[in-house]
Parts: sequence; structure tokens; C-alpha cells
Amino acid sequence: MMTGLFISELERTFKRKKTAAVLAVYAGMLAFIWFFFQRGGISFFDADHDVKIDSLNSAPLLLRDLSFAITFIVIPMFVADSFNGEYTSGALRMVLIRPHHRVKLFFVKWVVQCLLVFIILCVTWLVGTCLGRMVMPYVNETTFLGGHTLGTLGALLYSLKFYGICFCIFIAVISIGSILSVLMPNSILSYVATIGALIGSVYVSDKLSFFFSVTDSVFHELSRPNSEFLVNLLFPILLISFIINLFVWKKKEWVG
Repeated sequence: MMTGLFISELERTFKRKKTAAVLAVYAGMLAFIWFFFQRGGISFFDADHDVKIDSLNSAPLLLRDLSFAITFIVIPMFVADSFNGEYTSGALRMVLIRPHHRVKLFFVKWVVQCLLVFIILCVTWLVGTCLGRMVMPYVNETTFLGGHTLGTLGALLYSLKFYGICFCIFIAVISIGSILSVLMPNSILSYVATIGALIGSVYVSDKLSFFFSVTDSVFHELSRPNSEFLVNLLFPILLISFIINLFVWKKKEWVG
């Protein structure tokens, strides 16, 4: 049953014109940013620390320039279309009139959104890593924020950890967006509400600034010797938002 739901959700997701349009825009931005990578050769860890792009640091730096688009365009549009657009268009009614458990359907939709972002990150990492080795200045070691000088293997592990933490943050964005998409009356308001929540989090607490500047925050976390960012902050946010999602999803009157 879960396999059938998962396949059905994937099919509906990739049949939507918005999905194709957003992926095409992201692919264009990826090519555009990479073009300037080659021409400029300089990027930034944050607003105060610039860095020369080389064969070992290109993957994290490429995501830095694309993370804003993922956070504020790609994820909110995908989530609003999936969790709200199907409801307002009536497509979700055809799914829910069948004997599917609501929690299972929510979980499948949430996993598919996470999978989409995971694929986007994998493509970005592959482009940054492979083209970095082929095109950018070759080095045997590189230095990241905080003065950490790493060789080839160390830089690769740093890159994977960097992308992994970013992925966890993006999952949190998906979870917050899905809550708001269920509560809002249409997909446009869902998108606006998600953007507003992400920006507003900065004013709630400085510790939540990673929602607004994802990669800058991750660079800073990785520059610290004993960071407990995931355990103390991000994982609790993921858990709480997931529980709220389940509660709201079960209470929502989907079929009228």
C-alpha cells in the first residue's frame, strides 16, 4: 500500500508543470552560477570572509550561491503545490476518498518533497565536485572558515558533512512549509506565509538565523571544534514540526 502511494505521489509531482518549471529554473541558475565561478574565481564563506575557489572547495561554495534560491523559491513552491495546491484544485479529494490512512499519505508526500531536495543537492554536489576538479585551479589542500586546512580526503568529508547539515535544514523548511500550506486557504498564501515565517525567524531569535542564511550558518558551525547545533537545535525543531504536521494533517477537513 505504501509503495503504491509513493509511486502515485511521485507521478503526480513530476506531472505538474510547476515542478518542471522550478527544476528548469534551478538548472539554469546552476549553469549561470558556475559560469561566474569560472570567470571570477572568488567566493565567500560569509559577508566578511572571501575565498579563492579551487578544486577542493568548489562544491560547498557552489551551494552557498544557490542555497537562497533553494530556501526561498524551490522548497516553498514545491511544498505549497503539493500540500495546498492539490487540496484547492480538488486533486487530493480523489486520493482521500480511497481507503488510505491520512498519516501514511502525509508521510509519503513529506518523503517525496525531501527526495526532490535530496536529488537537487546531489546534482549540485556532483557538479561542484566534478567540474571543480576538472576546471578550477588544482590544489592538494584547501583552507575553510576557521583556518581548517584539509587535504583531498578531508575536504571531501567536509563537503559531504556540509551538504548533509544543509539537507537537514532544508527538511526543517519543508516541515514548516507543509504546516503553513495545510492551514492556508490557497497555494499563493501558503508560499507567502512560508517566506514570511523563514524571514520572521530571524527576529524571533538569532539562533534561528540559519533559516535565512543557511550556508553561512553551516560554515560557522563547521568552524567550531565542538558544535552541537544538530542535537541541541535543529533536531528538536524537526521533531516538533513533524508532530505539529501530523496533528494538523489529521484535524484538517480535506474532503468537505
